[in-house]
Amino acid sequence: METLFTKIIRGEIPCHKIAEDENFIAFLDIHPINPGHTLVVPKKEFDYIFDGDDTTLAQLIVFSKKVALAIRKTVPCIRVGIMVAGLEIPHCHIHLVPIVKMSDLNFENAKSASGEDLKLIAEKIKKNILL
Repeated sequence: METLFTKIIRGEIPCHKIAEDENFIAFLDIHPINPGHTLVVPKKEFDYIFDGDDTTLAQLIVFSKKVALAIRKTVPCIRVGIMVAGLEIPHCHIHLVPIVKMSDLNFENAKSASGEDLKLIAEKIKKNILL
């Protein structure tokens, strides 16, 4: 099941990477709901989040927490919301979205972002990440 995310993980498609380790990668969504909207993706391919083994899911949440803390330090927000929809790409992923109100967690609010805007916010978030 090769997906767009698989190609990003292999470096075949560029992304605005926030963090990476041997098991996960985090990069900015190119159609963010809010600036700083980040996708966290396991490198191991599986479609539905609950098909992942317990260890992978636990590690995914811990990795996501580190990314979310960096986003919160960087982007003005009350919280970093977490959403798992998983319908758009058949590769497990978590959306981390800076929010100030519940209605911010709505894909209908997503819009395209320029490469330059994504580059700037990625650089700022990376400075605040502790892996």
